[in-house]
Amino acid sequence: MATERRMIEPFTDGQVRRSEAGAPIISYGLSSYGYDLRVSNEFKVFTNVFNTVVDPKAFDPQSFVDMVTDICVVPPNSFALARSVEYFRIPRDVLTVCVGKSTYARCGIIVNVTPFEPEWEGHVTLEISNTTPLPARIYANEGLAQVVFFSATEVCETSYADRGGKYLGQTGITVPRL
Repeated sequence: MATERRMIEPFTDGQVRRSEAGAPIISYGLSSYGYDLRVSNEFKVFTNVFNTVVDPKAFDPQSFVDMVTDICVVPPNSFALARSVEYFRIPRDVLTVCVGKSTYARCGIIVNVTPFEPEWEGHVTLEISNTTPLPARIYANEGLAQVVFFSATEVCETSYADRGGKYLGQTGITVPRL
């Protein structure tokens, strides 16, 4: 279904556990009942340098530092935004839930992603929390979260696209919108 409907681009039809050079990596690609997405090399790491208040109704870009890097270090007890390498197109009869991979979870890294609703599409904005008192590394172009797909017995009455969802078609790291 994923390839016929172009649900995931680029799509990897199996688990990748080693880099092209043969080094072990945090796996990504098709899994038993889902898809392990990769985190891109674009990050927004939150900072308190400017003493800004995080406000979802008036988000201040000074709340974070933009980075393009192969390894992002998230400060202790801090937070970063990133995006998936993959672009998703969710059919009208599918809903997804996305959860963090156990390799990161066992290091105190929590990945939060809201569900991909029917007919949502875009790069996934990934919320990464470092719950530890130590700096934590996030590896770009490796697995970060698993998407689990739920197929409905009938199509939804009103899809995300029908509602004109504000995050439809996002292509980068998308900060809060009203």
